[in-house]
Amino acid sequence: MNELLLEGLSAMLIGMGTVLSFLCLMIISMFIMSKVVRKLNKIFPEAVPVSAGAKKISSGDDSEVAAAIVAALFKK
Repeated sequence: MNELLLEGLSAMLIGMGTVLSFLCLMIISMFIMSKVVRKLNKIFPEAVPVSAGAKKISSGDDSEVAAAIVAALFKK
């Protein structure tokens, strides 16, 4: 019984050690990739797309919002 318990314990430690080392390696690689992408973004910045159809709703004109709420409430 003692040998079986030791074999199970060693298998558990090997498995948990493998998972822990993989997770540490993944966290370190993600940290390094974040630094590299940040530096590349400074060298090659991406243009921010501006949508032509975007319309600002003024703070005083809530009639369109109210109409949308009423339509949503009475839709069956």
